[in-house]
Amino acid sequence: MKKAGIIGGSGFIGSYITKRFLENGFEVKVSATNISKKDKYQHLMNFDYSDHLYISELNVEDKSQLKEFVKDCDIVVHGGTPFQLDFKDAKTELFDPTIKGTENFLEVISETPTVEKVVLIASVAAWNTNFPLPAGGKSPNDKFSENDAPFISEESHPYAQAKFIANQTVNDYIKKHPNLDFEITSVSPVMVMGKSLSNREDSTSTGLQFLFKNKIAPNPFIQMFYDNDVDFAIVNVKDVAEGVYKAATIPGLHGKNYLLSGENYPVSDVSSMLNNLPPKHAAKIIYQNKLAERELGLPFQSVIKTLNQFSN
Repeated sequence: MKKAGIIGGSGFIGSYITKRFLENGFEVKVSATNISKKDKYQHLMNFDYSDHLYISELNVEDKSQLKEFVKDCDIVVHGGTPFQLDFKDAKTELFDPTIKGTENFLEVISETPTVEKVVLIASVAAWNTNFPLPAGGKSPNDKFSENDAPFISEESHPYAQAKFIANQTVNDYIKKHPNLDFEITSVSPVMVMGKSLSNREDSTSTGLQFLFKNKIAPNPFIQMFYDNDVDFAIVNVKDVAEGVYKAATIPGLHGKNYLLSGENYPVSDVSSMLNNLPPKHAAKIIYQNKLAERELGLPFQSVIKTLNQFSN
């Protein structure tokens, strides 16, 4: 039985990934930053085949713990970097875990002979740190695909900048090591929404859906979305998990980074759909998903269905 190690495997996206691997006959090892906090991962024990599930404590900045975590894995999925909009210290809360964690991770994987495939869950910020606003030089209706040059701005949110730099770190590593014994594939989801598999209250994705549903703005950053009725590209959490699973199990995808995106709607429509009301605007697709559809075989669910799932 093959083993998949999933860093961040009990989070909003990670829980669906864990479930997918278990259902397909893998042993699954999931990381926990503090194994004594069982409420963070207890919901995983309700999955089918959870007798093939193992929880292991892991700090991604600790190389010795990383080595222990990945040592017997065939596949490793790294989705353990924090998605947070509120912070006190960008360096310690965002940049260090995201960038240093990625550097440590790649170094440890290169020393682990069992690993055949690595999937990194990046972010749309790896392509455009201005998201949900357009990349520099583009208008709101201009399409964006994997053929476009990645865009970073120092004025963007520190989380987005950290994800961009981490992705560049991966690209540089691949260029410097042309003869790796394992494949590295990345996926870059836009705003991930849908129903959570747990009752955890520390998910930024779940929290944003609650804010948008109730039109709450806890800070000026969120208020700006309402004031400008900003367009959001949204993808269903189940589609992201499926994309990760496909990227992990289809050979020959080394060095690829797939945008995972559904449709775009203004935040006013997002709020309406979260309340089971119809949108006023027609759906459009700004972040192109053709490459993922073609090479990963992904059908993307409609945003209406995604947001209704959250509410029901």
